[in-house]
Amino acid sequence: MSIPLDQLIQKITYQIPNTKKRILKRGEILIHEGSFDQDIYIVKEGCIHIHIMINDQSQSIRFAYDGSLFTAIDSFFGHQANQYIYQAIRKTEIEVISKSDFDHFISKDQAHLILWNQVLQLLVLSMVERENDLLHNNPKDRLARVLKRSPQLFQHVPHKYIASYLRMSPETLSRLQKY
Repeated sequence: MSIPLDQLIQKITYQIPNTKKRILKRGEILIHEGSFDQDIYIVKEGCIHIHIMINDQSQSIRFAYDGSLFTAIDSFFGHQANQYIYQAIRKTEIEVISKSDFDHFISKDQAHLILWNQVLQLLVLSMVERENDLLHNNPKDRLARVLKRSPQLFQHVPHKYIASYLRMSPETLSRLQKY
């Protein structure tokens, strides 16, 4: 996890009193495709699978696990319907922060805004890196790069979702892991 993200989550935890705890069951959908959701979430324990259905197949986009902060980006920033499904892979405890509480938190202290901007910059850089991986690298290189970026991924996420995230079959992932 990044230092700015750790610091932001710590400040949120101590300075926003109105957060709500929620427990999701395995397979439970937190945010549906087509919904409008502007809350921010912190994963306390568990894992959220962020995916999209294309031709009746789930395509993994991202994961949020212990210590992650996430939101439905298209709703939060773009004020439009969410296009992804946010689903618990296993029992998951999250903290829910409303957009209004978060906006107040960000606006009351310049240091909070600076941390938020640093977190957003890291997110954009990681998204660009992922796009480059998918466009340019072979499956073996994609696996190596994701392991370097997120070594904890295999501790939190089942292989079938990781294979989808890397745009390869579970069999290819299994074969590559043997090397």
